[in-house]
Amino acid sequence: MRLNALLEMPELGLSTVVGHDDLDRPLRWVVTTDLLDPGRYLSGGELVLTGLIWRQSAADSDTFVAALAQAGVSGLGACDADSGELPPDLVAACRRHRVPLFHVPQALAFAEVTEHIVRRLSGARASDVKAVLDRHRQLVSGAGLDPVLQMIGRDLGMRCWVLTPSGRLVSGSHPLPEQDAEMLARSFLTAKRLPCSRAGFSLFPVDEQTTSRVADWFVAFAGSFDDWPEERRALAGELAAVAALERLRQDDRLSPEGRIAQELVRLVLTDGRPSDILPRLEVTGLAGATGFVAVAAAADAGLRPGELRVVVKEILRHATPSALVIGVVEDEAIALVPAPAVSTAHPPAADQDESAAARDGDLTARVRAAVHALAPGLGGSRLTVGVSGVSPVEGLRGAVEEARYARRMAEGRAEPDAVVGHDELATHVLLLASVPDDVRRMFTVRLLDPLRSYDQVHRADLVRTLEAFLQCSGSWTKCAELLHVHVNTLRYRIQRIQDLTGRDLSRLEDRVDFFLALRLG
Repeated sequence: MRLNALLEMPELGLSTVVGHDDLDRPLRWVVTTDLLDPGRYLSGGELVLTGLIWRQSAADSDTFVAALAQAGVSGLGACDADSGELPPDLVAACRRHRVPLFHVPQALAFAEVTEHIVRRLSGARASDVKAVLDRHRQLVSGAGLDPVLQMIGRDLGMRCWVLTPSGRLVSGSHPLPEQDAEMLARSFLTAKRLPCSRAGFSLFPVDEQTTSRVADWFVAFAGSFDDWPEERRALAGELAAVAALERLRQDDRLSPEGRIAQELVRLVLTDGRPSDILPRLEVTGLAGATGFVAVAAAADAGLRPGELRVVVKEILRHATPSALVIGVVEDEAIALVPAPAVSTAHPPAADQDESAAARDGDLTARVRAAVHALAPGLGGSRLTVGVSGVSPVEGLRGAVEEARYARRMAEGRAEPDAVVGHDELATHVLLLASVPDDVRRMFTVRLLDPLRSYDQVHRADLVRTLEAFLQCSGSWTKCAELLHVHVNTLRYRIQRIQDLTGRDLSRLEDRVDFFLALRLG
């Protein structure tokens, strides 16, 4: 922006008093001061505004203007707060030191002048940066996003970040606290429409064409975009386009490693030979792993296969720092994650078994937490995930099948973001999941309906009593304490349960039947 642009702003009403031939000077910023010698606070290129409070005598004008000239300011805007006029000694000093002088109307506040000029400066700079971004879109594939965001932060003072839906920071102009990243991710996933302003930030999607936000990235700017000029909004759109290019660059489906990962998953599913699997593990950087965990995921029609792969990769990046391979086969994403190394030279001790189980459980819990965090952005899609236990390289096929079976179990659950770990496959839950629905209903009706009907007619509590009795492993004292009833009352209720169902709760077989019926019901 040049000084002569100030005369094209009728809202300011500025008039040139001195320096008509120097109005092509660049204008960098606006500063208001009442110091007699403000030179130490100036760096050049400013328009200085003053109300002449510093002027005690005519000689002060020369001191003041000389300091401005030495600092390299672009111009001076002044007005006497009392008279509204400019003293002749100030005009003469500006002419002598070649400092362009503007008369500021007495009714116009310096804060208003500053606001109008800063808005114009920001718009001009945004246009310049937008042009740079336009060129950088062709170059970003090599340098990444860091130079772009740092340039925006440095030249425009705009704090901005690119994040994934899980809150993972891709790049930023400034550091971003982890809690802010998580808050921004939640806001992005739950916003009714985008762009939007939330908690002092403005959020823009990187690719509005994705079928679900969980497969996208987003750009966050500090401040609300509601008051932005058109140029700054255009800048936000350009930055989103640059981020989209970087997101595409990081999509490794078309890279040699990505194609090898896809081949590796297909080989494992078809029970390929170790001689074919091991070289591919080496290329993908996983050859040194002593064990693997398989993860299987699927979504309904709301997510395209390529987007499903992106979502699963983001979930696993959020859950574990390990390298991984991932492929999509028949609309199901399969990932192999290296497990922590466990020595196989000797049989593991009991505490080692427990430690491995804890690590497996931790991964399942972290995957579950990541899926749950992304659930608001599924846009009506349903995502189900299965996680296997740790298996050696020779057992990769079994690990994948275990993960796929766990995912099918998750599919049978009601929640839209179900995750089933391998630990659930070693319990009665596995058997119950395979029972047909009509058999499940018939089994529960025969055992529990007599009790439910009795409870409804007599306002009794037999079903709850049965649950508590089994929970306490048949201990009369513990069960009575849990229900806050006398032991004799508990004995009466148990006898009534046995009379109504024809079962004997002192027999293990009947207790197991009741336990399964309650779980099925």
